[in-house]
Formats: sequence, C-alpha cells, structure tokens
Amino acid sequence: MAKADGKEFSFLSEDHIDSSFLETFKFDSKEQYITTKTREFSAVCPFSGLPDLADVIIEYFPEGGLCVELKSLKYYFVSFRNVGIYQEAATKRIYDDLKSLLKTNKIKITTIYNTRGGFDTTCIEGKI
Repeated sequence: MAKADGKEFSFLSEDHIDSSFLETFKFDSKEQYITTKTREFSAVCPFSGLPDLADVIIEYFPEGGLCVELKSLKYYFVSFRNVGIYQEAATKRIYDDLKSLLKTNKIKITTIYNTRGGFDTTCIEGKI
C-alpha cells in the first residue's frame, strides 16, 4: 500500500502473479534463436503505487524442445497488472518462470521501463 496526499493506493502482492497461465508447444529446433517482444507490460511500483510500464524482450533458444504460446504469455503478463513489484524483481520473476517453463539455460529477459522521475531503467536477467 502506498500513500500520497493522505490517500492510500492498494495493490496486490506478488502471490497474484499467475504462472499457471503459461503454456508451451513442442518445437524441435534447438539452434533457432527466438525473440518475442511486447510494449504492453505493466505492474505497480510498491513505493509510489503508480504504474510501471515497460517493453519486454524475451530471447531464447528452445533447448528443451519447447516454445512459449503467445496468448498464454499475454495472460501471464496481465496477471502482473495490479501487483506491487519492483522493476528488477519483475524482470527476475519473468526470467525464472520462463526458464523453468521452457527448460532452457539460453534465455534472456530485458525490460525497458518508461522514464520515471527523470530516470530510465533497463533490467536484464540471463544470457544467451
């Protein structure tokens, strides 16, 4: 919960991030480099209660023989919408969930957040 001008802004805990939305499909091409991008990621800053908006770039090799299904990825991202989570933690959570789901060590998550208070923030978790 954040406070501003005597008012309280409430948001959900990280327990509300729902990785059960994520689905995969089989794909046998361990050498194919896959990039998925969206400009529609949002969560809530737990300090201010204001929205954090970001571009997300997912890069991976389907070593585990799996790809993420995009509609399921969209619903997973929507589950962050009202959750209070710091930018760095959101990036790590996406990385952890997708790395586990896809069974690959060759995965990288980049979040590029909209400018907040004059600061630009980019978070990168993992490597290809």
